[in-house]
Amino acid sequence: MIFLTFTITLFHEIISFGIKKTKYTKNRRDFFKKSLDITTTSLILATNLKAMDNARNIELEVVDVKIKNLKKPYTIIQISDIHIGGLITKEFIRQLVVKINLLNADIIVITGDLVDTKLEFARPALDELKNLQSKYGTYFIVGNHEYFHGVKPIIDYVNSLGIKTLENENIYIGEEGKGFYLAGVYDRFGFKYEAYIPDINKALENCENSPTILLAHQPKYLKDLETTQNIDLVLCGHTHGGQIFPFNFLVKLEQPYVKGLHQHNEFTQVYVNKGTGFWGPPMRLGASSEITILRLS
Repeated sequence: MIFLTFTITLFHEIISFGIKKTKYTKNRRDFFKKSLDITTTSLILATNLKAMDNARNIELEVVDVKIKNLKKPYTIIQISDIHIGGLITKEFIRQLVVKINLLNADIIVITGDLVDTKLEFARPALDELKNLQSKYGTYFIVGNHEYFHGVKPIIDYVNSLGIKTLENENIYIGEEGKGFYLAGVYDRFGFKYEAYIPDINKALENCENSPTILLAHQPKYLKDLETTQNIDLVLCGHTHGGQIFPFNFLVKLEQPYVKGLHQHNEFTQVYVNKGTGFWGPPMRLGASSEITILRLS
């Protein structure tokens, strides 16, 4: 939007400068200026309305992922970066839960930045999450924003809703011998907090002879790892897909992946969810809100 406004304004000035100031050309200049003013206003208004509509309407992203040695297919629903607080309300979460429950997931994962306000204000919206339904449960990892509002109380409250927070740990999902390990780490922002430092070695303890999926809030966490040989798939959030064009280019300077599925190396794939809510203005342009349906085979 900013780029679009700047471009139209610059074009406006070039035309104004290029027309000579005779009576005839003055009339033409005035006509062009008024036309450009109307066009600029209309485009900005239309773009803003589209961006706000993108933020309100959550799209389903269906992604097929092949996992080596996986004995049977599974469906994972991923949501991320909801940012409960401010304009993300109890009603938003209630409608989100209804949409997810229609998808009949094997498991549901929430990859961080769930809460973005004091816990006391977030509780009514969080309470709606206890209605999530899946075959093997719902799992959560903290993002950087949880650190801003109290990691421990948020983890405790989320756990009280029947949602398991993975704190540098893993759990086996599925039938014995036919499932996979789901591991989760604290966000890398935790390096500033001694009690909440991401520990990949602890998170992957005893993950042997089965596929392994890691939940890590920031794609950048991959740069902290010496190897990902034992990790088949990493599910991330954090980037919002850039949220509003052209900020996706700035995000790319900080994070190795902005959105979508990527082959990180010969061992590991990465999927980055664009965010299910939004942060800051209720607007998205070039990066829709999403619920991800990951079909593992």
